[in-house]
Amino acid sequence: MKKFVFMTLTLSAVLLIALPSSGQKFNKLTGKEKKEGWTLLFNGKDFAGWRQCNGTEMPKNWKIDDSAMKVFTAPDKKPGQGSNGDILYALKKYKNFELSIDWKTEKMGNSGIFYYVREVPGKPIYYASPEVQVLDNVDATDNKIASHLAGSLYDMIAADPKTVKPTGEWNTIVIRIKDGKAAHIQNGIKVVEYTLWTPEWDKLVAGSKFKSFPGFTEGISREGYIGLQDHGYGIWFRNIKIREL
Repeated sequence: MKKFVFMTLTLSAVLLIALPSSGQKFNKLTGKEKKEGWTLLFNGKDFAGWRQCNGTEMPKNWKIDDSAMKVFTAPDKKPGQGSNGDILYALKKYKNFELSIDWKTEKMGNSGIFYYVREVPGKPIYYASPEVQVLDNVDATDNKIASHLAGSLYDMIAADPKTVKPTGEWNTIVIRIKDGKAAHIQNGIKVVEYTLWTPEWDKLVAGSKFKSFPGFTEGISREGYIGLQDHGYGIWFRNIKIREL
């Protein structure tokens, strides 16, 4: 009997360790984070503060799904075809900041996180905004170039693909910008560093697909909105928080 009780208690302990905590809270700030100056950009319930880039409403191919913001393939589109559904957080522009976002993707998924977004009528979100790539590194069609993989400064600097979790699992990306010095931290590992508005930056732009984009050749903004891309795939975002530096 004692042996049976011991085995039962041991099994229960193992299960408690192995299973995720059902009490884990998403889209909430801890007391420590509040003291550090973090602010939520998504409340887990609705799209308060968000709207279409160069628009006034939220695009129809976004919804709240399992306490996350989800962009999905519109009914009249094929996977990979966006619906002009790029969005931005419109309540404030940011200059020096630390942004943290959890994301996960469906199979073949592709999207991006943008900062210093500058709205230009008739132009897409990537017209003049640096992009941090969100991607299914294994099955996405855009996985042939190293600087197109998840966490990368898109088409400029490659992130270590070993830092990305498999499709369907949550990743955390932190983007830190301070006086032009930028870093991407993917799942706790710094994967990209660069400095904006320098000869180094100009060389990166010149070697990328953005070399002929007026928004880049004129120079990206020194402050702007935070944005998320609609690339025609299912992507989830949650725990979107920022603090100014």
